[in-house]
Amino acid sequence: MFDPIQRQLLGLDERFLVHSPELNCQLHPETLAAVLDLRARAATFDFDLRIASSFRNFERQLLIWNNKALGLRPVLDSHGEPLDIHRLGDREKVFAILRWSALPGASRHHWGTDFDVYGASCIDANYQLQLTVAETETGGPFAEFHRWLDAELQQVNCHFYRPYTLDLGGIAPEPWHLSYAPLAKNYAQLFTLDVLREQLEQTSLQLKDIVLENLDEIFQRYIRVD
Repeated sequence: MFDPIQRQLLGLDERFLVHSPELNCQLHPETLAAVLDLRARAATFDFDLRIASSFRNFERQLLIWNNKALGLRPVLDSHGEPLDIHRLGDREKVFAILRWSALPGASRHHWGTDFDVYGASCIDANYQLQLTVAETETGGPFAEFHRWLDAELQQVNCHFYRPYTLDLGGIAPEPWHLSYAPLAKNYAQLFTLDVLREQLEQTSLQLKDIVLENLDEIFQRYIRVD
């Protein structure tokens, strides 16, 4: 049995969240208040800050993982190009999926502190959002928005940070992924390998044996980023 905080960190409980009609998302109330402030500051620079993804529960993350493991959803290489998952060994599959997708139970999107942002005013209504690094760099539609965000994150009164800024050989860089530091830093320390292992052992996770066999390495390379 998990205690309430453990259930929250694993994405098993969403009673602590609030829904924002303005942003159409679910977040921890403290996170949401800070996001709305960040959104207001963005508006003064003519950026319409929107959230592409916020809270995601365990079952949703499990569905994403299993569909990727079964080849029903694209698995991308480090350059964002699709891989032929059926040509990979089981361990290769696990680490290929982890490059862009968290293990169920280990996603920071479970916490209500993390979300993906984009500048809606930088694109037209028909634009298909990709959430790729190329979109954020020079020549990409969100380059100017991310230049503003770079500067904003350096302000002493800004409580957000990017947990996946650098490529350390684990999760690919995700400049659009923001984390609310006052809560997320604490949650990251509370989240343990043993709790994750216990949850995964009782689920219908594809490639579960390989994941559990390599969980120590996965935890250090893909989860323990703070």
